[in-house]
Amino acid sequence: MLKPILLVEDNPHDLELTLIALSKSQLANEVVIVRDGAEALDYLHRGGEYAERTVGNPAVILLDLKLPKVDGLEVLKNIRTSEALRSVPVVMLTSSKEEQDVVRSYELGANAYVVKPVDFTEFVRAIADLGVFWAVLNEPPPGSRRYIKPK
Repeated sequence: MLKPILLVEDNPHDLELTLIALSKSQLANEVVIVRDGAEALDYLHRGGEYAERTVGNPAVILLDLKLPKVDGLEVLKNIRTSEALRSVPVVMLTSSKEEQDVVRSYELGANAYVVKPVDFTEFVRAIADLGVFWAVLNEPPPGSRRYIKPK
């Protein structure tokens, strides 16, 4: 089964642009959208409205830094301290270029830190490249299942 991409984004404009960019990369992965850090944690830990979701982790988490309820750094910290989640790739996808945010993200175990480009074309290219890399090209950790296209 193809693993989903978890997109954690509260800004409607950035959400729409990210979805357009992911669709342009022609990935077959489902994109699961959550709009705050608490909802992201519910999804990842199969709690709340996600208690009945299919077991398994996403192929990658695209995580905004500045989120309502629980911020992105707290979500990242939770992911990296969870035995079941710590190997899931997390890409911080944010508009913050602040050095402290970059440093703290990497200290907490982010796999990548991408500043959202202002230019639409650059943004689409950056997101499409991210999607292809993490969902298709990246070799997942042992024990993870990768989708194999039927011949």
